Amino acid sequence: MPATATTAPDPATDPAGRARHLLRTAREVADDLAADAVPRDRAGLPPTDEVARLREAGLPAALVPPGGTYGVDWRTGCAVVREIATADSSVGELLARHWAHTWSGRFYGTAAHRATALERDTAREQWLWAGTVHGAAPDGRGPGPGPGLTPLDSGHLLNGRVAVDTAVTVADQIVVDAVCAVTGDLLVVRVPPGRPGVSVEPASDRLGQRVAGAGDVVFDRVTVAPAQVLGPRPHDTESTPPHTALADPALRLALCHVGLGIAEGALAEARDTGRHAPVPRPAAGAPAGAAHDRLPAKDPDLLLAYGELASAARTAAVLVERATETMARALEAGPQVDPEEPADVAALVATAETVTARTALHVTTRVLELADTPGLDRFWRNARVLTAHRSTAHRLRDIGEHYLNGTHRLAAAGR
Repeated sequence: MPATATTAPDPATDPAGRARHLLRTAREVADDLAADAVPRDRAGLPPTDEVARLREAGLPAALVPPGGTYGVDWRTGCAVVREIATADSSVGELLARHWAHTWSGRFYGTAAHRATALERDTAREQWLWAGTVHGAAPDGRGPGPGPGLTPLDSGHLLNGRVAVDTAVTVADQIVVDAVCAVTGDLLVVRVPPGRPGVSVEPASDRLGQRVAGAGDVVFDRVTVAPAQVLGPRPHDTESTPPHTALADPALRLALCHVGLGIAEGALAEARDTGRHAPVPRPAAGAPAGAAHDRLPAKDPDLLLAYGELASAARTAAVLVERATETMARALEAGPQVDPEEPADVAALVATAETVTARTALHVTTRVLELADTPGLDRFWRNARVLTAHRSTAHRLRDIGEHYLNGTHRLAAAGR
C-alpha cells in the first residue's frame, strides 16, 4: 500500500524531527514504487497514479522552500528526491523538477511576500510544479524562439509552445519564460494548465524516463494575470542578480540526485537479485567446499566488479553531497548571497553533474553484465535519457573556464 501522510513534527519547533519524518515517508513511498516499477515502466503511461501516491504521502506539499510552519531545507528536499529516484527515477525526476521550480518565487520574484504566499499555497493545495525556464546566455543573446507575451491593460496574453520534461498532464503550475513583444523583457510566468487556451501533448515511445510525463505544452492566447508574473529573467549572465543566478544550478543539482539515485538503485537491485542466483552443483570428485566457492557472493571477479562500481557510486555521492551543502548555504543567504558565490556553486555543481552522469552510465551498463534480471535495463535507459541533453564536454569547459579565468558566471542550460 502507498505511504500515507501522518502528522509530522512542526518544522518551526523541530526541523530535525520534520526531516527524519519526511525521509521515513520517502523510504516508504520508494518501497511502494519499487514493487511495481518494471510493469509501470513497460506501460509508459502518464504519471497519474504515481502523483496520486506522492500526494497521498504528502511529498509535493512538503517539498517547498522552508517557511516556518511548512517546507523543508534544501538538503532534506534533495535527500527525498534521491530516495525516490533509487526506486523509480521517472518519479524522482518529476519530484526533483517540482522541488527546484517551487523556489521560482524566490529566484525571480521582486516581492518576498508574494513568494511566501505562493509557497504557502503550494503546501496547502499540494500543487505539483513543472515547466521550463531557459538559463541566461553568457553572450547576451538569450534563448531561441519560444513563448511570447503580448501586453494587455492588465496582464498579458501568452502564445507559443514549450517542451516540458515532466508532468505535462498532471502538473498544477507550469513555469515558463517568455519574451514581451513590446518591451523585449524576458518574464518568468506561471500558468495553471487548466486555463482556457492551454493544451498538452504527451510524449510517447520514449527510450527511458517513460513515466516522467514529458511532452509539449501549447499556449494559445492564454491570459496571464499580473500576479502570475514571477519576475524578470535577465538576458545575460552579467546582469543577473546573484540569487537569481542560483536557479539553473539548483535544478541541475536536484537532477544530480536523480542520476545518483539511478546508479544506487541499479547497483542495489543487481546485488539483491544476484544473491539469489542458483548455484551449480559441484562436479563429481570436486573437493569439499567447491559449491561454496562458486557462490556469487564469494566469486573474486564479482567482488572486484562490485567493489569498483560501489566505489564509483560513493565517489559521486561525496561530490553531490558537497555541492548540496554549498548550495544550501547560498540559498539560505538569499538576496544577500555574496556576488562571487554563485559562480563557485555553479562550478561545483558542474563537477558533480559531470561525475554523476558518467557514474550513472557506467554503473547501469556494467550491472547488465553482472546480473540477469528482468527490468534491470530500465536503469540504463533512464540514465541515457536523463543525461542526454546535458553535454559533459560543455560542463567540463565551464569548469575549466572558471578554474583558469575565474569566470563570475557560468553558462546555463535550459531548465
